[in-house]
Amino acid sequence: MEASPQKTENGEYVIPKPNTGHIWKTFWILAAITTLEFIIAFVVVNPAAHSFRVIIFITLTLVKAAYIVAEFMHLKYEAKTLMWSILIPLSFICWLLGAMYIEGESIFAVR
Repeated sequence: MEASPQKTENGEYVIPKPNTGHIWKTFWILAAITTLEFIIAFVVVNPAAHSFRVIIFITLTLVKAAYIVAEFMHLKYEAKTLMWSILIPLSFICWLLGAMYIEGESIFAVR
């Protein structure tokens, strides 16, 4: 978003410096979450912890997605009821995916 030029007292137009601090804050938060995902991917190599690692990846991916939606789609600045009407069904869908993953994995343990 460009800053609009402002007219000074002597009639000249001056373009203010862009405020990029908010963009850099968003970048560093997303970079930190991604770095955490990479650390978990390369440190947790125990096959018994595979389900734990998948759940952590799904959780961190949803956290990143929620942050991106809140910042770049400006959902954070909308009415709270709109935000909750989106987040509550999303949480049930995430629960459903987690339950399907756990139940689907238990089928292989029966065989």
